[in-house]
Amino acid sequence: MKKIKVCLIGAGRAGMIHARNMVGSIPNAELFAVCDPDDKNLEKVKNELSVAYYYKDYKEALKNNEIDAVIVVTPTNLHREIVVAAANSKKHVFCEKPMATTIAECNEMIEACKRNNVKLQIGFMRRFDKNFRKGKEIIDQKQVGEVTLIKSLTHGPSEPKEWMYDISASSGPIGEVNSHDLDMLRWYANSDVKSIYAIGKNFRSPEKEEEYPNYYDTVAVVLQFNNGILGIVDGAQYVQYGYDARAEVLGTHGNIQIGTQTDNQVVVATKDKKTVRENVPSWRDLFKEAYLEEDKAFIESIIMDTEPRVTGNDGKMALLLVKAGLKSLIEKRPIEIRGEEF
Repeated sequence: MKKIKVCLIGAGRAGMIHARNMVGSIPNAELFAVCDPDDKNLEKVKNELSVAYYYKDYKEALKNNEIDAVIVVTPTNLHREIVVAAANSKKHVFCEKPMATTIAECNEMIEACKRNNVKLQIGFMRRFDKNFRKGKEIIDQKQVGEVTLIKSLTHGPSEPKEWMYDISASSGPIGEVNSHDLDMLRWYANSDVKSIYAIGKNFRSPEKEEEYPNYYDTVAVVLQFNNGILGIVDGAQYVQYGYDARAEVLGTHGNIQIGTQTDNQVVVATKDKKTVRENVPSWRDLFKEAYLEEDKAFIESIIMDTEPRVTGNDGKMALLLVKAGLKSLIEKRPIEIRGEEF
């Protein structure tokens, strides 16, 4: 069987997860090229992986007719430009989240891929995690009855980079960490959202309040889906205790709890009468296998000519919820969602 030749565009921290997956872990794929404008990033790839082609300009990479697909892991404001160009070059596309900066950009990306008959998959790896997939299976089998309420949380440990304090650029935790929760809730509820209400506050970086008065590091979001299911999202940045991603589903006659904040199943009891468990340090640790599974699924969708499990529409709807949630937080009111408008 012919191997799918993949070009990674963006060889930073997240990009290298995909690069390593494509080298040896996916039999029907080959990491054929890497593109990054930063010489240091390219040098790191050269020192670790064996790749046929290296590029600094993605436009040059797309001229290579041997490349079948691209994985786009660049700053979000470049996604539309690169994805549309890749589609027009007849390359299949895997695009990391967030999909784009506006709904209009998402529509352009979806249309370009559809017009050129190439796949478009968005990088919501939580859908490929074995625990979250098991939760979805239990929901679909109605083992806890009809779903009434879905709760999801993501807490990130890292101190925000300077640009993240400007929520017009980052959207704050709603965009940076909770887009995964919002996508997961849509997936679990099997419905789009009717209304969203978000409140937030800056607790951990008071020194930034004067320069960034709208910045928040903690957010609570309440959603109602078109099918009546309720949703709650709990988000935070700079929690410092470790990476934390969990969910709970309440049914009419049961409950599902998904995920753990602990890194292993070892509990230490000490002489000072304390018990200690290690927390997961990073999303890279918690979702290592999920990243591999989503890369496998992308290649499989190309070979089998099937629809990707996470579509462009899924990416667009997650962005719509981020935008509507941020509007709700700033305007301090619930936001009704009507199609692609809010």
